[in-house]
Amino acid sequence: MSTLAHTMMTAARSADSGLAGPGELDRYPYAEAPASDRVGVPAWDAVDPELGRVGRRTAGSRGRGLHGQLVQQLGQMIVSGDLGADRPLVPEEIGQRFEVSRTVVRESLRVLEAKGLVSARPNVGTRVRPVSDWNLLDPDIIEWRAFGPQRDDQRRELSELRWTIEPLAARLAAGRGREDVQQRLSDMVEIMGHAMGQGDALTFSRADAEFHSLLIQLAGNRMLEHLSGIVSAALQVSGGPVTGCDRPNEASLVQHARIVDALGAGDGSAAEAAVRQLLTIHPEVERVVPAPREH
Repeated sequence: MSTLAHTMMTAARSADSGLAGPGELDRYPYAEAPASDRVGVPAWDAVDPELGRVGRRTAGSRGRGLHGQLVQQLGQMIVSGDLGADRPLVPEEIGQRFEVSRTVVRESLRVLEAKGLVSARPNVGTRVRPVSDWNLLDPDIIEWRAFGPQRDDQRRELSELRWTIEPLAARLAAGRGREDVQQRLSDMVEIMGHAMGQGDALTFSRADAEFHSLLIQLAGNRMLEHLSGIVSAALQVSGGPVTGCDRPNEASLVQHARIVDALGAGDGSAAEAAVRQLLTIHPEVERVVPAPREH
């Protein structure tokens, strides 16, 4: 196994378990009411029940700090519809509910505002914005939608979007002459192979995400490169029959290797076809995208 493969697999195994660390939001002392009293407004006077329900919904917040976890939890509630459009968000009430400072609340709301989820206006306060205002290409919003009530639409839309991005990127990347990037792509395939042999799905998925990000970078188109985060987010949240990258399997590994070979040969058509074949593994995909083109 190469040094890179060993390093990446070791890092994946030692990665956080998805539980918040000491001092982070999910470990803060919530004012839990007795079970018989938890219907209605839980220990948060004059606040809508939907806000109080945030509780420990996001126990797997991947080690985020207080600020990041508050963004995560409020963002999920907005995207899921628990906090509907035009719903007011009162910073003081949020701070009391989560026992965090005004600074944490203020910075969290600023992040949500930058994502288009909320707006803050003088004499009006902070309110939830309609879906039409959201930045639907934001990786966090992609994740929140993918694990909420809109999961099926989000995964279908991601699949369709990947079909417009990655085959073109592969065609453009062929013959670019970036030997360093092509070597890195080969390394990712090697890592995926070792991970699959050891049943290490986490390392496989991380190498897979790196592979697709590198492929888009190799295309040499900065606008396409700007969309690489969308592809990474799509791979992280697929969780359903969307593409051949959903889980480790031999067919997926073979197609990734074919892409690398085609890029090395400077064959744009073959590289494009290999990506299309990789993205067409399940019947659900074939209903919304064209079949791979013959060359």
